[in-house]
Amino acid sequence: MSCEFSPGFGQWLKGPRPAIAALTALPGAWIDKVHDRRPPKLIILDMDSSVSPTHGDQDGSAYNGHFGCTCYHPLFLFNQFGDLERCVLRPGNVHSADGWRDVLEPVVARYKDKDLRRYFRGDAAFASPEVYDYLEAEGFVYAIRLPKNQVLQESISHLLKRPVGRPPNHVRRYYASFSYQAGSWDKKRRVVAKVEWHPDDLYARVGFIVTNLSRSAERVTWFYNQRGKAEQYIKEGKNAIKWTRLSCRKFRDNAVRLQLHALAYNLANFMRTLALPKEVEHWSMTTLREKLVKIGAKVVSHGRYVTFQLAEVAVPRGLFEIILRLIDDLRRRPAPA
Repeated sequence: MSCEFSPGFGQWLKGPRPAIAALTALPGAWIDKVHDRRPPKLIILDMDSSVSPTHGDQDGSAYNGHFGCTCYHPLFLFNQFGDLERCVLRPGNVHSADGWRDVLEPVVARYKDKDLRRYFRGDAAFASPEVYDYLEAEGFVYAIRLPKNQVLQESISHLLKRPVGRPPNHVRRYYASFSYQAGSWDKKRRVVAKVEWHPDDLYARVGFIVTNLSRSAERVTWFYNQRGKAEQYIKEGKNAIKWTRLSCRKFRDNAVRLQLHALAYNLANFMRTLALPKEVEHWSMTTLREKLVKIGAKVVSHGRYVTFQLAEVAVPRGLFEIILRLIDDLRRRPAPA
């Protein structure tokens, strides 16, 4: 399947670098406007990559052994509210952390002069001294998963011995914290380990996190585990916004389509975080789309107005009124004379 853009849009893409750069920066500009109205006390950035399957002869399409398919390999950066701060489309065969600076640095620069506590979370793909050094220089607190190695395993060898006695029916968890310096690091850093003994497992499940957090090992692990929300946001983007539908032949055109999908995703997330009452704030983006956006309506035209008649099966009248009122409250009011 291929797609064609209108002539006007195609002309807009000629000399694409400034145009695409402006489009890529637009989600951050929208987020700044939201934060101007509701200033956060801290910002947590979660970086993760994903897969966008491709079909046929598409520029930049390549086989990715991790995902087991021919695809693109986009990179995403979310904040703790689920807003997509920035994203970039990449060829399918690049490393998960490839181009992380291009995504992270502009977002860090936006928050640089703001009085916020700043945090970063990432999986083992981002466990590199370049990432650590950059985050430390920019005043970020981070928690990044660290791949296992023999030295790390030996540091917690006392926790890897199977406990004596009959195993209980619940999971037993143990934590450790120690200093560690890999050969490529210029200094020691704190590493937190979590060891889990499951009733039916012969060996323990072990995970390591490199961090500059000063919290207890258990709280560091809990903080890192919240990174899973980014995977949920990516899943919502795939299911509700369909941002994996990148069917153009040219890579540049698909890069633009991803940015347009990112804007649509943020609009939907703003709707969820700013204009949903407490009783439905847990709605997923798919539920939001099906119950508020794609709901059927009967249009009744009159001489001076048009009436939309909606069924109350999906959203009751009172709830719909509250949502409309919350949307209206987001308008900027003129200053009193």
